[in-house]
Amino acid sequence: MTTAIKTVTDGAILAKRNLMKIKRSPEIIVMMLISPFMFILLFAFLFGNVIEIPGGNYREFLLGGIFAQTIMFGATFTGLGVTEDVQKGIIDRFRSLPASRSAVLVGRTTSDIAANALSIGVMMLTGLLVGWRIRSSFVDAVLGVLLLILFAYAVSWVMAYFGLLVPSVEVFNSATAVLVFPLTFLATTFVPAEPLPPVVKTFVEWNPVSAIAQSSRELFGNISAAAPTPEAWPLREPVTYSLLWIAAILLIFVPLAVRRYGRTTNR
Repeated sequence: MTTAIKTVTDGAILAKRNLMKIKRSPEIIVMMLISPFMFILLFAFLFGNVIEIPGGNYREFLLGGIFAQTIMFGATFTGLGVTEDVQKGIIDRFRSLPASRSAVLVGRTTSDIAANALSIGVMMLTGLLVGWRIRSSFVDAVLGVLLLILFAYAVSWVMAYFGLLVPSVEVFNSATAVLVFPLTFLATTFVPAEPLPPVVKTFVEWNPVSAIAQSSRELFGNISAAAPTPEAWPLREPVTYSLLWIAAILLIFVPLAVRRYGRTTNR
């Protein structure tokens, strides 16, 4: 059996193990779903009639940002699970098995696709309740969902790497909060980039989270024809920019995480 096939088969077995673990702990899924649900309701009803979107509707603008924010937070569950497995010595047991070296990480990141897909589904249903609609073609809408899942998968590898670096779940939560909160709030998740100060605006425009949010709005048809064309290239071509980021993240963090996994021991 070739290394690639062995990685896929072993990863599938471990992905099943992770999904069974989630099934036995439904509170994990509940917590993942409550957060985006609350964000959509709070921002839609508190700021929906206050924040003006040139040529557009704030609630439809908001959903693209919530999609991007939620998959970023959802990806942290990958690193959290890895950190927990290391602490409990489960990683050491996996390494003693005749399994592919990268299968544990492949299984973890792959199983979390299901949780992220479920979160996206709940967000879409909640969005329908507050006035959001898919106004593009079926194909574009499917591509929008796939892009969100693919970006979440890429970020999961980043979180898996950090999960192997830190000594405890508590440290992981603190470290990822420092990373995820600025990336998700200094972006076009809740407000457009145009009114922001120049330095902040430049960061927001080139932030990959902004590109994912803008891609969602574009692929779901939530950008009005009357809306002004963004000045920065990442927001004019958000799908291309997002795909470049996804490729870069995977090329960098997959080998980093696999190499780190080979050195990791029980803490």
